[in-house]
Amino acid sequence: MTRRERLRYLIAREAARLMYEEQIKEYMTAKRKAARAFGLEKRLCLGHHLPSNSEIHAELQRLIALYEPEVLPDRLLQMRVLALKYLELLAPFRPYLIGSVLSGCVTQRSDIDLHLFAEDPEEVEYFLTERQLDFTSEIVTIHKGGRFQDFPHLYLKDNGVELELSIYPPRDRQNVPRSSITGKAMQRADAKQLRNLIARSLGAQEKEE
Repeated sequence: MTRRERLRYLIAREAARLMYEEQIKEYMTAKRKAARAFGLEKRLCLGHHLPSNSEIHAELQRLIALYEPEVLPDRLLQMRVLALKYLELLAPFRPYLIGSVLSGCVTQRSDIDLHLFAEDPEEVEYFLTERQLDFTSEIVTIHKGGRFQDFPHLYLKDNGVELELSIYPPRDRQNVPRSSITGKAMQRADAKQLRNLIARSLGAQEKEE
């Protein structure tokens, strides 16, 4: 391993530790903070060759497997069952589950990420209010399609687990976004697909027992 490759590896490992221990959610934020720990000169020698999100993700998976091998299966199952509950509840908005709960890379601080689709975000807010579900909201600006766009995000908690509901126009449902980890089409699951995933995981557990 060259010095550059080793530095890249060390930054990936530190970024994963920050995500695991300090609850940093964004790969870019963790990557930049991790790189600062190695000093300006070393960071500059890497140029644009900082570790990729997939390298950091692999290190994060390694940490979870190292420190939480016994609790991970039960936690993942519980979070997927909770996600399924909200996929079914929010069916009028044709939701998808994305992120760590779908990929299986969860810690005790992971949240559940759902994509919802509505002509007017207030439809979702009214829907939640009508069912006496407390939530907070914010507008998140992202660079998409060559321009900056604002998207509403709603946050609520259930049994200590945070759910993040990102709301998009219905026309966006057919446009699968790219994963920030793989650079390929983002993995998504609707209620039926998640239900089948849960059934398969339960079947695998029964075979192991």
